[in-house]
Amino acid sequence: MVLSKVKAFAIYFDNLNEHNLPVFSGGDQISGRVVVEVTEEVRVRSLNIHARGVAKVRWTESRNTGANTAYTQNYTEEVEYLNHYDNLIGEERDDESPDEGFTVLCTGVHEFAFSLNLPQMPLATSFEGKHGSVRYQVKAELQRPWLLPVKVKKEFIVFEHIDINTPLLLAPQAGTKEKTLCCWFCASGPISISAKIERKGYTPGESIQIFAEVENCSSRVVVPKAALYQTQTFYAKGKGKQIQQLVSNLRGDPLAQGKSQSWEGKSLKIPPVSPSIIDCPIIRVEYALVVYVDVPGGLNLNLSLPLVIGTIPLHACSSRTSSISSQTSNLRWSLQERPEAPPDYSDLAVSEEHRRDCLQGSDWSPPPEEAEGSLQAYITEFRYLPPPLYSEVDPYPDPVEGPRGAEDAGRWDSCPSR
Repeated sequence: MVLSKVKAFAIYFDNLNEHNLPVFSGGDQISGRVVVEVTEEVRVRSLNIHARGVAKVRWTESRNTGANTAYTQNYTEEVEYLNHYDNLIGEERDDESPDEGFTVLCTGVHEFAFSLNLPQMPLATSFEGKHGSVRYQVKAELQRPWLLPVKVKKEFIVFEHIDINTPLLLAPQAGTKEKTLCCWFCASGPISISAKIERKGYTPGESIQIFAEVENCSSRVVVPKAALYQTQTFYAKGKGKQIQQLVSNLRGDPLAQGKSQSWEGKSLKIPPVSPSIIDCPIIRVEYALVVYVDVPGGLNLNLSLPLVIGTIPLHACSSRTSSISSQTSNLRWSLQERPEAPPDYSDLAVSEEHRRDCLQGSDWSPPPEEAEGSLQAYITEFRYLPPPLYSEVDPYPDPVEGPRGAEDAGRWDSCPSR
């Protein structure tokens, strides 16, 4: 058959990293080869490549307009970061053009080199989410007269580097919160939490040292916990769609009435995760460390500290600067200056058992914790792990009266004698 004349058609990148992955950043040069293997002589009209990088968002929502009427609203948006086209053999012709000027490929293997430069501009990091993605790929197409074209494509990875050695990302993060459980007209004692971390910027593979103080003056047994959340936000047609994913968590010891608990640098390790995406207009990936008190039968007391997951790890000199800033922050904290706390994040019911099963099912084995090693761990695990559990959150919810919910949750408290 004529179609069997082309035995192999593939794309290979030249400049791979030490893990044999095609990873690039803005301004880098990408070079490679298109390999064609034929079993007989083949006439070729053209061989071209098309490199493209696009961020896409898509989701649907169903709406009711009456008793028996419903319709689906589609939300889509797209941002293009790369669009490069090049001819490797011949030029494109119309099907009606004369049969002349074709290139003949003899039996054997033929290689055609290509190269292109990524734009010198901030590029969105490669990402796969539930309602959107950022993908970069090179597509090759072999055109032959009177036959369907042969096509092949291969993806490559782009990282927009985030340097955490900046004053903003080296600044300590701290906050304090307190709540009182109520039982109708009787008030139980308050529950309070204060937490601090050394800086705002981290990289995958690092551990977050958490300093916290929890005091329980209520009548319930509570449990202090901490969790790292990833928030994916997608934008299209003036509307947003938000996904929250539990990345990592830990728990302290149960805390009885009248007791307190201190965390002196309790460690929470950051697994291989996508870096923060903050420059893409339609997709944002953000992180927050939530230190909270699990209140059985009531609303949790949540304290959220925003984080940025970067790609360039902490330098030695930056580490000393961060330590000095942390000591200064400790002094201010001891004077009970309470910084304004960021918004709360809901406590998502994603089990640690599920995450452990996912990690055990992966073929990835962690490389040494170096600057690029943790980044490559994210690439491998991100591409091969089963999809995580998601919790969909409306970024523009209707207002809910908090005090009444707190009162209802606290009706089971035993009121203190007056």
